[in-house]
Amino acid sequence: MRYFKYILVGIVFGFTLYKAEAVSWFRIFEMFHFQSFHMYGIIFSAVGLGIIGIQIIKRFHWKNLEGKELEIHDKNPTYTRYIVGGTIFGLGWALAGVCPGPMFVLMGSGYTVFIVFLASAMLGTFVYGLLRDRLPH
Repeated sequence: MRYFKYILVGIVFGFTLYKAEAVSWFRIFEMFHFQSFHMYGIIFSAVGLGIIGIQIIKRFHWKNLEGKELEIHDKNPTYTRYIVGGTIFGLGWALAGVCPGPMFVLMGSGYTVFIVFLASAMLGTFVYGLLRDRLPH
């Protein structure tokens, strides 16, 4: 019961993504072809809310479940790793037509083919874990 509120928020978030058509392959296709503002509006809203949320966490010194204060470290000033990582993420998103969050929403909606994408994402994460010590950070 301790984590029930987080599960509930996840369910509401998934339902919202589905109803807002943020998991629709056609909406993603339109976005990558610059044919519609729909997905960009969702992304810009999320970025804006994220900025506000981070500022609230920093200013009010929020704590995690264990009671420790949340620490938000500054980003690497070169930004190279973020550009490379974002490019890889974007290419995968464009090729698959789905990013990691909506994969679970689509599987919950009955699109079982996304098990293949989820398995691929898990494999990629596993390989990253194996190679992490050899990669520049």
